[in-house]
Amino acid sequence: MTEPRLRSRSFRKVYVRTPGGRTTIHYTDRKPQIAHCAECGNPLKGFLRLPPSKVRNVPKSKKRPERPYPYLCSKCMRKKIVAEVGKNV
Repeated sequence: MTEPRLRSRSFRKVYVRTPGGRTTIHYTDRKPQIAHCAECGNPLKGFLRLPPSKVRNVPKSKKRPERPYPYLCSKCMRKKIVAEVGKNV
């Protein structure tokens, strides 16, 4: 029988075939959801899908893209920059 703390649905069941030919169940943490654009809602690229406890140990440059408006997708970012340039002209 598995440990009681692993019986919850918050863990993901992974079926692993052992060298002895048996199939056993390993329990792993679920990945967090993909980050989404603040304007259009499309999935963002360049963000890690790790739990917060593991993200803390990653360098800042690896946590998110180093570009203006990292919370926007490239299309929305481009629209916003073009709109700002249009206002300043």
